[in-house]
Order: sequence, then C-alpha cells, then structure tokens
Amino acid sequence: MKWNLRLVAAQRGIWKATELQRQLAEHGLVISAGKMSGLWSKTPASLKLDDLEIICTVLGCDVGDLLVPEPRKVVVRGESAAGGAE
Repeated sequence: MKWNLRLVAAQRGIWKATELQRQLAEHGLVISAGKMSGLWSKTPASLKLDDLEIICTVLGCDVGDLLVPEPRKVVVRGESAAGGAE
C-alpha cells in the first residue's frame, strides 16, 4: 500500500505535520510528535481504524485517498520471484 497522507494534506492546504497534528487533536486524536512524524514521513506499519476515521474526517477524504493499493509489490504465495508457478 502507498500511504498518501502528505499529498492529501497538501491538497487541502496543510503543509506541516504540526498543523495536521493540531487539527487531529481538536477532533480528539492526540498524537505525540514522534508518532506524528512517522505518520507524516513514512507508511505506518499499523493504524487503528478509529484513528484512520478521524484522519479522514479532518482531511475530508476517503480511506482510498490515503491508502492506494500497489498490486505489483504483492508476492503471491506459491509463485517464484519470476512470476511462474513453483
């Protein structure tokens, strides 16, 4: 999955992680500076659905705007790296 938080935020005029952090806190999602930095600069390994819902609410977006599938990166079990069946 590709995590598009920065792009979606920028499309809504939010250019700094601290600004988004402040808006999230106004909606009840208090995030530490370290966690916010991680959300802003890289793809999170996990994210609570409740938190994702608040992020979408603040940004006025859908989950599909933030998370974009990257099917080429998926390795199918039972297939070799070359793409053939084992």
